[in-house]
Amino acid sequence: MNKKNKNGIHNTLFHWQNFRMHLIAEGIIVGLMSGLLVVLYRFSVEKISDAMKYGYSVIHNKVWSIYVLFTLLIVAGYIVGKMIKKESMIKGSGIPQVEGMLLRKLDMNWFKVIVNKFIGGVLCLTAGLSLGREGPSIQMGAAIGQGFSRIFKRVKIEEKFLITSGASAGLAAAFNAPLAGVIFALEEIHKNFSPLILLSAMSASLTADFVSKQFFGLKPVFDFYNPPVLPLKYYIYLILLGIIIGIFGVAFNRTLIKTQDIFQCQAWLPVEFRPVIPFIIAGVLWVTAPMLLGGGHELIMELVHAKFSIKVLLIFLIIKFFFTMISYGSGVPGGIFLPLLVIGALTGDIYGMALVKVFNIDSQYIMNFMILAMAGYLTAIVKAPITGSILITEMTGSFHHLLPLTIVSITAYVITDILKSEPIYESLLERFIKNKGKDEFIGDSKQKIIMEYVVTLGSIIEGKQIKDLRWPDRCLLVGIRRGQKELIPKGNTRIYAGDYIIVLADEDKASYTGDIINKMTTKCII
Repeated sequence: MNKKNKNGIHNTLFHWQNFRMHLIAEGIIVGLMSGLLVVLYRFSVEKISDAMKYGYSVIHNKVWSIYVLFTLLIVAGYIVGKMIKKESMIKGSGIPQVEGMLLRKLDMNWFKVIVNKFIGGVLCLTAGLSLGREGPSIQMGAAIGQGFSRIFKRVKIEEKFLITSGASAGLAAAFNAPLAGVIFALEEIHKNFSPLILLSAMSASLTADFVSKQFFGLKPVFDFYNPPVLPLKYYIYLILLGIIIGIFGVAFNRTLIKTQDIFQCQAWLPVEFRPVIPFIIAGVLWVTAPMLLGGGHELIMELVHAKFSIKVLLIFLIIKFFFTMISYGSGVPGGIFLPLLVIGALTGDIYGMALVKVFNIDSQYIMNFMILAMAGYLTAIVKAPITGSILITEMTGSFHHLLPLTIVSITAYVITDILKSEPIYESLLERFIKNKGKDEFIGDSKQKIIMEYVVTLGSIIEGKQIKDLRWPDRCLLVGIRRGQKELIPKGNTRIYAGDYIIVLADEDKASYTGDIINKMTTKCII
């Protein structure tokens, strides 16, 4: 007897009509598992880092301790390099890889990614590399979602939502920021506000955040003790800050890509030895400036309580910038959110101090410019202004800054558009696929998948009848969702902005079909 094809046309369409009620329950399960994994990840990094700091503080006056420190760092760097060479999907933050999976351009072994990303990320962060925990948390959460789907044999469309749920939960647990986890899934990963994505991502993010808060408490990540509200008379300075941050964000993206090119061009340096370079630099900073090690959470809090001169802040900024470039450029597993937030905070601190000196504004508002610069810098690099504003709001625990945050973020976004800067994760995904030589994902023509796209205002297909459009081969438009109504598409059905079109396609052609339909639904006619 032939085995029933779970991803055949009948089952795929039937499941599409019935699986929505499962999304909340499955989102909660994936959020719970992702939250526990990320909590373990955060605990491992914190405890091992504390042990290293204590051990080095005890023996730092011993000459032999320096040799021991560098030996351990070189060995750790080589181990991470071997892991990268063996499992390339753990490189960098992992966010581009997650987006590539959802675009059906990449595939990954979820179990290997979880194990290698966890161990590699812990080694990198505890060694003090300038990396963040959010990237690995997002990718491991996505891997949990994929693993859940594969173990319980979910259909392909459901797996996509489970991966997204896990990614949202990973960010939520990493920063105690559930709303940012949801918005990140909508704005950055999928780039549309699908109600189904919102439903599943919200369930997972809230669950993961609850788990995280059970272990780490209710305090926000950056506890700034209720900074004062910025007066409206100072809002004029926000435009200039947004312009500066936008330019710096473009420089960050281009330098990061260039650094990766430099590492890749060093044919004499094997892949497994590349991570040794940032590990050695971390050793130098352990001896000279331990404050600049790691993602930078402690440095941001130090900026709030300590008073550094502009000259010292500039030195911190330069070192942190290039240490981040080398750390991430080498391909080690780790994110860029925390380092870029530190760079933004340093920039805002310098900007605020300059305003105090030049325009004699009240120095108590310097902290405000630090917070605003973090959101703007994140927006300029990732090009996700809503995510940036919401994330910083949740990380600081204050909604009083939402208006100025939005002003700085939008200004920075406009500047990056003018300078034609691409979102960093899209650029990294293109490079990752290009380095592999071809799309890694290979589908089965016997398997069918459902894909959903939102029609944007001014797009190619807006206002046109279905019969007048040229659709890709081997795909079928099976439904249109308009508000709460679901329409059966016919030749004379007209498509409007805001419609969600539901397409059935062969799995092996999903990537090609998806690229074409995505352009049809989003590319504007000028």
